Amino acid sequence: MTTVTDNPLIWSWKTDGGGFELPWSDYIPHRPTPKQLAFLLLGCREAFFGGSGGGGKSDALLMAALQYVETPGYHAILFRRTYQDLALEGALMDRSKDWLASTDAHWSEMHKRWTFPSGATLSFGYLDSALHKYRYQGAAWSFVGWDELTQFNEQDYRYLFSRLRRTTDINVPLRMRSASNPGGVGHEWVKRRMIDEGQQNGRVFIPARLVDNPYLDREEYTASLMELDPITRAQLLNGDWEVRSAGGLLRREWFRVVDELPQGRQIRWVRFWDLAATEPKTGVEPDWTVGCLVGRDDSGTYYIGHIDRFQMNPGDMDIRMKNQARIDGLYVSQRMEQEPGASGKITIDHFRRTVFDGYNFDGIPSTKNKVDRARPVSSTAHAGNILIVNGPWVGDFFDEIDAFPEDGVHDDQVDALSGAFGVLSGVGTGVPLHVG
Repeated sequence: MTTVTDNPLIWSWKTDGGGFELPWSDYIPHRPTPKQLAFLLLGCREAFFGGSGGGGKSDALLMAALQYVETPGYHAILFRRTYQDLALEGALMDRSKDWLASTDAHWSEMHKRWTFPSGATLSFGYLDSALHKYRYQGAAWSFVGWDELTQFNEQDYRYLFSRLRRTTDINVPLRMRSASNPGGVGHEWVKRRMIDEGQQNGRVFIPARLVDNPYLDREEYTASLMELDPITRAQLLNGDWEVRSAGGLLRREWFRVVDELPQGRQIRWVRFWDLAATEPKTGVEPDWTVGCLVGRDDSGTYYIGHIDRFQMNPGDMDIRMKNQARIDGLYVSQRMEQEPGASGKITIDHFRRTVFDGYNFDGIPSTKNKVDRARPVSSTAHAGNILIVNGPWVGDFFDEIDAFPEDGVHDDQVDALSGAFGVLSGVGTGVPLHVG
């Protein structure tokens, strides 16, 4: 293992009382910035490098992953949300080829993996669905890195801790490292885990801004960021984790999060489906299929009990929806919007016969736009009469309603909630379900 102090091609670092040894590798071609250096020196298990665009976060992750590749038995992996993200020009995998192509490390295109003469490896992976994490079920890594962590959900992130392990004869630290700008569907959980609650739980946050990266043309990049909307500009230019979009019609603080449903109440349930029969594609962020389970008790209080949200092709979508109906049970009504005309009737007939056969299912014609459908939900939530049961769906739901209707890329959860609310408030029918 090379250290900074014995590699003259890097530099030496001295303090008043002596110096330190930074685990280093000759496979790292760049001298780190001060913020990157602080990140590389960390010995804790979990750390996060985040802030403005251009802060050097991707290089920091790649450097960290390469620190121990001269140690036999060391294995590292770097994740992006989708394969398309992973394969982008200038992204981590492409950047690793710039760094390593001229070295004695061997690249496997099939496995997306570098193998070093020591036997150590650096792999690249992606997690673009809730089930993809199980592809890595038998793996073991000393280092797991996440680029753009706010694009992931917390369950996938936490699951990969089970793959963070080593044998006793390998003298390297176990490290979970991540980097991201503010924003994205995972903004809230990342901020909570890494920034708000990080220090008290032994997690270290290294904030990095554009001014911390001397290798970037700051003036030109700043000019580009000035073209963005105020919210995104504050996030990417200033690394502001507090600012977030606020559409105004729905606000997260109006929804009270509860750990469980009240006992002994009669609750009428409906799951309303908002359909999007597309899979993620390169350069396109499709809508989500969402099934929002909503209940109403005799007092007029509403409960968001569960949200199923996924991106699949039509065949897999049908299977997923049928399985969810089985989980819900016969006492939960299944509803979806019926588009006008013959195509809408054909769609509803398909779901009635092949997906929801034997369940209380119907299509609900809609004549209002998305905003008008959401207004009754808004007024009821503002009065404190909509509760949401705590679960992994809560963060994505809050991120979407904060941005609705002006600033959001997606509104599928809002549409599904509005549809279920309409059914329960008199537009459709539900079936009584006793809870407790």
